[in-house]
Formats: sequence, structure tokens, C-alpha cells
Amino acid sequence: MKEGLFTGGCQCGAVRFRAEKLGRPSICHCRMCQKQFGGFFSALVTVEPEHFSWTRGEPAYFQSSINIDRGFCAKCGTPMTYRHPGGLEMAIGAFDDRTELAPEIQVNHASRLPWVETIFDQPVLTDPDFYSRQEQIISFQHPDHDTDVWPAMEPWK
Repeated sequence: MKEGLFTGGCQCGAVRFRAEKLGRPSICHCRMCQKQFGGFFSALVTVEPEHFSWTRGEPAYFQSSINIDRGFCAKCGTPMTYRHPGGLEMAIGAFDDRTELAPEIQVNHASRLPWVETIFDQPVLTDPDFYSRQEQIISFQHPDHDTDVWPAMEPWK
């Protein structure tokens, strides 16, 4: 159990949350998690419902199976929750500070893509021109901290 103040939210800032107790961080390889996150697996951490609150907005939900629904920001699509009869889990990537949330267990390992173990063995792109082009990107992403006003601007309108 990790205790402290943990905050986070979606990419655009429409949905924000805070937690004071977190449980076990994990990686799930099931196909539903792969599809929800659009990735190779999901990274989730359990939250204690009595020590968790939405501080701005709330996610929309998609019921992915008979007793599971998955929360996401209806404005920007950020995957945020995995809600099941045993509790609530939050996407680790949605937390402002993820340094203490390293996964401690893998679940649904039978569905793991066989090449996941080797993805970080691949070469690292070091083309300086690629990175200089990235610096020209102007981000509209919400900062990794709570803000008094949302939205600061809505560039997508």
C-alpha cells in the first residue's frame, strides 16, 4: 500500500482525480486492455474507493463485459479506469507523477504478445533532425498538476 497525495487526469484536463492510498500496480495483457489502451498491455494501479475522488469532471464509461466497465475522458479519449466487482483500478499513465508506480505483477500473461519482452532491445533513434522537428510541436496537453481553471484555451474548436 502506497500512501500520500496522488493526483492525475486526462490529456486535456477535463477529468482530474486525487487518491491518498494506492494498492498494487500491475500490467494486464488481456485483449480488452490492449484494445482499451490501444497498446500492448495496460498498466493499472488499484485505488481505495474511500480515499479516492474525482476533482474535475468524471469519466464516461464503456461496458466491456458483463461485470466490467472502462472509463475514459469523453472530450479527449484518454483511458482512465478499469472498474470491476472487486474495485477500481486507475491507468498509471494518467497520474501526474508515475515514478513510484512501477508494476509489481503481470496478469493475463497467456494473452501477452510474444515480442513484448524484447521491445526495449531495439535500437534507439538518434537522428538529431528528428528531435529538432519535435521541438516545433506546440502542445495543448494539460500540465501534470492541478490547475484552478480549465480549459485555459480550447485550440481544437
